[in-house]
Amino acid sequence: MGVLVLAGCSDGQVERNDNANQAGYIAGDGTISVYDPAERQTAPEFGGELLDGGEFQLADAVGDVVVLNVWGSWCPPCRKEAPDLQSAYEALSPDGVQFVGVNVRDPGTRAPQQFEDEFGITYPSIYDPKSDALLAFRDTIPPAAIPSTLVIDREGRIAARVLGPLGETTLTDIVREVAAEGTAETS
Repeated sequence: MGVLVLAGCSDGQVERNDNANQAGYIAGDGTISVYDPAERQTAPEFGGELLDGGEFQLADAVGDVVVLNVWGSWCPPCRKEAPDLQSAYEALSPDGVQFVGVNVRDPGTRAPQQFEDEFGITYPSIYDPKSDALLAFRDTIPPAAIPSTLVIDREGRIAARVLGPLGETTLTDIVREVAAEGTAETS
């Protein structure tokens, strides 16, 4: 199965700061939760239309590592982490890791496409302006901040969640650790 990492901007449990109030979101506090394999929940059916007009379905990525990043072009922490996510993608994609962004709360596709161009993002993103696709996670471990990151293991279970921006090293370490579990179990 795949590993899924999902990144998004508000967890609803973090107090707003002045900048967050002005931007209209609650910033994640950087909490990283890694779940023991025996305690992991199965990731829900998830997918949607991509900014480039294609489509992504998590079920089609079974057997791969998938990094799913929830972001908005209007989100300052998303802008901060974008170069690190692209670098992590470049480092991990040769190992069969897929990255998929989930763009939320942008009223059209122009700003998210400009965001991807500005930061040189080469992995696809689902366009989910009302977060309808993300509702699939509501009964599991939701991406409750923008940005947030979920990691789904090779068996399709949610292995980790990061609430808030993260750097390349943290992301690659989490994904490599979870991906190695599958390798160790099958060897």
